[in-house]
Amino acid sequence: MSDKKKPSVFMQEVRRDINTFRRLKGKERRQFVWDYYRYKIIVALFSLFVILVFANIIWQGQKPRRLQVCVVLNTSDYCDSWFDDFTKELKKDGKPGAVDVNQDQPFDYSNRYYYVQEIEVMTTVSSRRMDVAVCGPDMYHYLLALNACMPLDQVLSVEITDSLKQNGTLVESMANIRQNEDGSPDESEAVRGYFAVDLSDTQFGKSYNENQEPEEGEEKAPLYAVIISNTDHLDDSVKLVEALCQ
Repeated sequence: MSDKKKPSVFMQEVRRDINTFRRLKGKERRQFVWDYYRYKIIVALFSLFVILVFANIIWQGQKPRRLQVCVVLNTSDYCDSWFDDFTKELKKDGKPGAVDVNQDQPFDYSNRYYYVQEIEVMTTVSSRRMDVAVCGPDMYHYLLALNACMPLDQVLSVEITDSLKQNGTLVESMANIRQNEDGSPDESEAVRGYFAVDLSDTQFGKSYNENQEPEEGEEKAPLYAVIISNTDHLDDSVKLVEALCQ
């Protein structure tokens, strides 16, 4: 009785297909592969694509960064040119690291899916992927509720802080306001501070907020600059906010 193990059904099919492939020539080989293996090829290519996408995400996440900015304007404009100029000026010091500007993260309480936007912002803040936010009132109020805003009078230069206070653009707000069971605000643990700069009258605000068209009976919404409290890039965040104030 032979001890030789019989090949599995899979190996038998593989050998059969190899022998068939060897007997064919030219276009017949390509047609044979496509007829019998096209779905496996499609699945393999799709799997390879997914692996490459995730590998790129991981690789991008390992790259050194100097600043990660989230911009949610009140208009449909894009402010790439302003941030390109700022990045060139910032990198003159020769320090390594990229400046990432995310302009695709919306935030609007009039949107029926605003809670999804809240989760996105919360995740971005908690994972330290946001150093500075340039945003309208809706996102600013949500950042206040998260207690995610750094007091700007503690990090901006004294000259700029005094100047902003004098012209009324350093915004004083209440952060960390909770809700009671009945939905009423609970200010027992609230914190008051200067958490934002109103950019409405700055060069940036005039360039990227003037085209805003408020609904009838409503005023034009302001645009705020906020430094996120858990930032790992405080010096560069301060430089950005000071540049936005000009």
